Amino acid sequence: MSKLKLGPIPDAKPVKVTLDLPASLHRDLVAYAGVLGRQTGRPVADPIKLIVPMLERFIATDRGFAKARKEQS
Repeated sequence: MSKLKLGPIPDAKPVKVTLDLPASLHRDLVAYAGVLGRQTGRPVADPIKLIVPMLERFIATDRGFAKARKEQS
């Protein structure tokens, strides 16, 4: 099985966000949560909780963003 980019999802204080997702993206989040739960041994109760760590991971690994951010400093 391939290793996913995300690891276990830490418990954190929830923040209310309203977001409309395409149905296909929601299905992908549900599927990703299932695979992640099997790999980590920690089931993901709410696939929506994957959005924040996915965005954090995306931003952290986006070289173009890191370069632009560094140039702004």
